Amino acid sequence: MTTRPSTLAHLSSADLILAAGSGPISGDDYLQCRPEDVYWGDLPCAADTPVMSVASGATVTIDTLSHEGILADQGRDPLAFFGSHGVDPDMVLDEAVALCASDRPHRQGIDGPHVVTGPIEIRGARPGDLLAMTVVETRRRVPYGVVSNRHGRGALPGEYPIGGATYSAFVTVEGDGDDARGVLPLSPSNPEPAARFPLAPFLGIMGVAAPGDVRPNSIQPGPHGGNLDITLLTEGATLYLPVNVEGALAYVGDPHFAQGDGEVALTALEASLRATIRFDVIPASDIAARFGELIAPVAETREFLIPTGLDPDLDVAVQNCVRSAISLLGVRYGMEAPQALAYLSAATDFNISQVVDLVKGVHARIRRSDFG
Repeated sequence: MTTRPSTLAHLSSADLILAAGSGPISGDDYLQCRPEDVYWGDLPCAADTPVMSVASGATVTIDTLSHEGILADQGRDPLAFFGSHGVDPDMVLDEAVALCASDRPHRQGIDGPHVVTGPIEIRGARPGDLLAMTVVETRRRVPYGVVSNRHGRGALPGEYPIGGATYSAFVTVEGDGDDARGVLPLSPSNPEPAARFPLAPFLGIMGVAAPGDVRPNSIQPGPHGGNLDITLLTEGATLYLPVNVEGALAYVGDPHFAQGDGEVALTALEASLRATIRFDVIPASDIAARFGELIAPVAETREFLIPTGLDPDLDVAVQNCVRSAISLLGVRYGMEAPQALAYLSAATDFNISQVVDLVKGVHARIRRSDFG
């Protein structure tokens, strides 16, 4: 296998790799992503057993693992895959190697690609409640990531990937903090010149267990959350999800360093994160006054209220998001529906979360400051 040029050659794993159990762990509890603690391609359901149990209000630091570099169409050998991009073996996460070396089955093109850590029982959560999942902190576990186009999917199926083979673009990270940038060469054969773009780490998958005894595929988002791919779910954001089963059984996965709304290639900048999440149970008696009849995931940040809409048809997803936004404005601010629709048209952006997960997603950015 030919080794491509890489800007990682001068870097040491000691300062750049958050190995399991090493580095900052700020949560009340800590959950690794060992093969026995993850799902690969599906999501927890009511029949599954939690790997951890915490009280409402607890924070948990959770290691997540990106699926890029471990899939069958990439060889299911992360040492060889990342080595071909100039990454030394000691800069590949042990969990990636362990999962690929395990006997865990994964059916390419049938199972979802995602690795999901959990589930976590939130004691006292019952069907009818809401679970609030707040992103307290995210940390990059590696200084690189991958953007892939595969399976004839993405926004241009049949046109890309050219020739039908999976195309994986390798991206390195330079700088730190707010100055960190992803570096994507204009040509894969030469690290310079390159496009440099800001990072905004978030978890593409945040969810609760689905009812019943059938595990959902990890690709399609739904009322349970899952693969929402909402770029606003960065540090400080909260996602609200209806609880379906006793204990909620929460989970996270699909870590990103960055994503453009739409995620048109199929993946965005996929790379492993360590995330600290706070879990809060909102009892059923408090929901109506804050959220009305919540039928889809809702999120919020300091700046925005973020209703969502989901459907295989993008037009219907937009309509569902608008309806959710009208309802939320009525409950939060007492805004009459025709006035809410007028406000949304004049002042609110409706963004395409993603168009590549079979069920398409739309989210609105309602500025909280517009309402005092």
